[in-house]
Amino acid sequence: MENIRTRLTFGNKVEDVKLRKRKSQLYSKEDESPLNDGGVVVFSVAFRVINCFLVQTSFVPDEYWQSLEVSHRMVFEYPLTFVTYGYVTWEWKEGLRGFTYPLFFAFIYKLLYFINYDSVHLLIWLPRIIQALFAAFADVKFFFLIRRLEGCDVAKWTFFCHMCSWFSWYCCTRTLTNSMETTITCLALSYFPLPGSQTHSSKIYLTLVALAVVVRPTALIVWFPLVMYHFWLETNKLKLITLNLVPIGALAVVISTVIDCIFYEKWTMVQFNFLKFNVFHSVADFYGSHPWHWYFTQGFAVVIGPHFPLFLHGCSIAYKRYTILLAVVVWTIGVYSLLPHKEFRFIYPVLPFCMIFCGISLANLKTWRRTAAFILLVSNLVAALYTGLVHQRGPLVVMGYLQTLCDVSSTSTPPQPDVLFLMPCHSTPYYSHVHCPMKMRFLECPPDLGEEGYVDEADRFYDDPLHWLRTSFPYKSFLPTHLVLFDVLEKDISVFLQGNKFVRTAEIFHTHFPEGRVGGREGCKNKGHISNNLKDTFGFAI
Repeated sequence: MENIRTRLTFGNKVEDVKLRKRKSQLYSKEDESPLNDGGVVVFSVAFRVINCFLVQTSFVPDEYWQSLEVSHRMVFEYPLTFVTYGYVTWEWKEGLRGFTYPLFFAFIYKLLYFINYDSVHLLIWLPRIIQALFAAFADVKFFFLIRRLEGCDVAKWTFFCHMCSWFSWYCCTRTLTNSMETTITCLALSYFPLPGSQTHSSKIYLTLVALAVVVRPTALIVWFPLVMYHFWLETNKLKLITLNLVPIGALAVVISTVIDCIFYEKWTMVQFNFLKFNVFHSVADFYGSHPWHWYFTQGFAVVIGPHFPLFLHGCSIAYKRYTILLAVVVWTIGVYSLLPHKEFRFIYPVLPFCMIFCGISLANLKTWRRTAAFILLVSNLVAALYTGLVHQRGPLVVMGYLQTLCDVSSTSTPPQPDVLFLMPCHSTPYYSHVHCPMKMRFLECPPDLGEEGYVDEADRFYDDPLHWLRTSFPYKSFLPTHLVLFDVLEKDISVFLQGNKFVRTAEIFHTHFPEGRVGGREGCKNKGHISNNLKDTFGFAI
């Protein structure tokens, strides 16, 4: 070989052949970017687990009442006891909710029960840790997707924007169907045939979309334009329908319907009931309504937060390349704007789509990139820590306080603890956060399902609290042993509290922004004696 090389050399000097350096991602060295595959995985898992433990506040009742409370009742209800151990809201009695999502947590609870590790702390935190791990997996897939589409630099900044989003921090580790819907949407997007995507799978992404719809039927709103876009691009449309869309959709409906029929113990099709109650009968309006423009003027700006200027800048740069993603964001917000009942969490699934535009914006900034990134990080960090550790923390703290009564319930002689929540309905978690058959009751508020002159129990109470208490407890022997209420109510029922010798045993901070029936602090009152005070609380005798 050396002889041949010598013969082919012209002149005495042998020059080294210089190869052109290729910029393709397939040939790039792993150490060119600090975000190698292993580093992304480790960072995402560690970040989301920390995220999980630094979110210690309540957001909306569905976080517990549409997941953990249902799962707890499925596993731990004791029908032979004198106390009803578990509760499901009216949606479950009417067949509006599917059991597939709570069944996942019920499996975890059952496993803990079998190995005798069903402590209340594990029942509370293990589902959230698992939710955090799912979110971390979605984060990793999201990074890999952007790296395939745009390269390492844009992927790095998109990942940065995604991970420092205060709303993702606030929501992604919660046991909300919206959180799982967003996680599954992120995973499905990585297999969707986006422009420039070299690796996609119709079967995988459609299976994930079907799962998202089973978890929360409103996932159809986000995915409808994407599936239509795929159908428009597909050359063999008949094959897509007959071999992918119809079989996967039908199988998902059959499996979820079988699961629901088993646990409802009757024929139930949740998707139809969900559509009937929320769209045709507008039952969701019972829980509040907003003007049509609320998402455009308030909701979207709050959810995307400090990323908003970057999103607008990114849209101006990349709207032609990712027209379909921008169209999905506008479509989703537009459809939800047509529904009277609006919440921030409803548009959470489109937030990862927005982060792509934010990442492209940061990657294209030259002079102000570091400054913009620093401002973005600090502003989101402040919002994330405040909402995760301070705002609306009362419901979880008060349930931890009430859980200490379980030991009293199992060892003391009558009267056993009997807790009454004089608060807006579903203000706190329930048995999933005390894990003992202690008697508890709250003010119920199912919607009007056709009864003439219907007024729910919570409204009847707040119309005249003293009258409700006196008629509900005409004899002192019927009184609960503990009352849980917001401070704004205490003045209205002070005569009842003093007359029945209730004393304050705990005062717990809830929010700096009280409004309406929700006060800034929650109180726990005990009948007849002063309990040991918690830290930062006090008790007094009346």
